Amino acid sequence: MENDQHKTVAFDSILEKAVSRRSIIKSGGAIGATSFLGGASALASAATQATFLMGFEQVAASTADEITLPPGYNHEILVAWGDPIIKGGSKFSVKNDAQDQLLQFGDNTDGMSIFHLNNKNGGLDESRAVMAVNSEYINKEFMHTHKGESMTADDVKKEIFAHGVNVFEINKNKKGTWKVNKNSPLNRRLHGDADEFVMTGPVTGHPLLQTLADPSGANIRGTLNNCGNGQTPWGTYITCEENFNGYFGAPKGTPLSKEQLAYGLSENGFDYNWWQTEDRFNMAKHPNEANRFGWIVEIDPMDPSSKAKKRSALGRFKHENAAITLAANGKAVVYMGDDERGEFIYKFVSQESYIEGDRAHNMRLLDEGTLYAAKFNDNGSGEWLELSFGKNGLTPTNGFKDEAYVLVYARLAARFVGATTM
Repeated sequence: MENDQHKTVAFDSILEKAVSRRSIIKSGGAIGATSFLGGASALASAATQATFLMGFEQVAASTADEITLPPGYNHEILVAWGDPIIKGGSKFSVKNDAQDQLLQFGDNTDGMSIFHLNNKNGGLDESRAVMAVNSEYINKEFMHTHKGESMTADDVKKEIFAHGVNVFEINKNKKGTWKVNKNSPLNRRLHGDADEFVMTGPVTGHPLLQTLADPSGANIRGTLNNCGNGQTPWGTYITCEENFNGYFGAPKGTPLSKEQLAYGLSENGFDYNWWQTEDRFNMAKHPNEANRFGWIVEIDPMDPSSKAKKRSALGRFKHENAAITLAANGKAVVYMGDDERGEFIYKFVSQESYIEGDRAHNMRLLDEGTLYAAKFNDNGSGEWLELSFGKNGLTPTNGFKDEAYVLVYARLAARFVGATTM
C-alpha cells in the first residue's frame, strides 16, 4: 500500500473512552465492556438465567482434568481421534500410517454441527443424524511413535490427513446411546489434501489463486486449521479456516511480501516443516498456494458427491466463526471474526434473498454479496464500512488492484478504511 487512508483505532481505547464518558465502573474492565455492549444487567443475573433456561444446576469452577456435569447427567465418548469412521477403516494405533488416517476421525476437534435425517415418511428420524466436526490441528508428539522427532514423507501425509472436516452418520440404539455408523454412504473425510474443494465467487480463477498444479485457480486441494463453524438455514455446514499461515514455510532468507507478512506467514510457520516434503507448502516455489486458504468453506453434509465450496465473497482472513442469520428482507447475513489481536470483525450480506423451499437457489446465496468491516465509536454507536473495490478508497491508486485483491487481502482493506482493531 502506498499509504493508509485512515488511522486504525483499537477497541480497548474506544471502550476506555466510552466508560470514562459515562462515569461508570471505572475500575471494572469486564463489567464496563459488557455495559458498553448493552449487557451489564444480563451479566448480573447470568447464573440464575442459565439455571432457569437450561434446566440444570450450575457446575462449580474447577481445574481438575475431568468432565464435571450437573446432577442427573452423564457423558459417553462418541468418537475419538483415530477411530474409523469410514467402512474399511483400521482400528486406532499410534502405529497407524497416512493411509489408515484417511479413513479415521481427525485430531483436535473444534466447531461441530448436527443435521437430523428424515424417515421414510418424510418426518424427523429421532434415531439418525449426520454430524460435521472440524479437526483443527494435530499434536505431533502423540501422532507418531517417534513423537515427531524424525519425520518421514508418510508422517507428513498422516498429519495433513488428520486435519480437515469429518462428516459421518450417527445412530441411536435401543438403549438410547448414539454410535457412529461407519458404513453410512454419507461419511467422508474432507482432509488437508482432499481434491473435493472448489473456489466460488469473485476470486475464482484470479491470478492470485493460480498455481502450477492448478492454473485454473478454481480447484483447491484441502482445508486446514478449521476452527469454529456455522449452520445455514438451508441445511449446510460452514467451517472456518483459521491459522493456515502456520503450515507454510520456506528456505532461510526467502523474501516475503507485505501481503504475506500481513497474514503471519513466515519461514518456519508452526515448525511442521511440511514444505520440505510437500512442495506446495514451500512459499519460495509456490507463493500463491497460501492464498487458497483462510476462507469460509460451505459443505453439504447430505450429498457426499458434492464439492466443498470455499466462499471468496466472504473475504480471506483467520476465520474464527460464522454466525448466520436471515435479515428481514431475506438476505443471508454472516458475522465473522478474525482471530488475531489487532484484527477485525466482518459482516457479509448476500446479493440474492433466501427462498423458502428452494434449496438449489439458497445454496448459491454465499456466491455473491457485500463484505463489511466494523467500526466502533466511543459514544456507543458503530458502523459497517464497505469493503468493495472502488469504494472507501479501495482503488488502484491506493494499491488495491481489483475486487479479488480486496477479498484475498481483506485484512489490508479493513485496516485501510479505518475499521476498529479488536
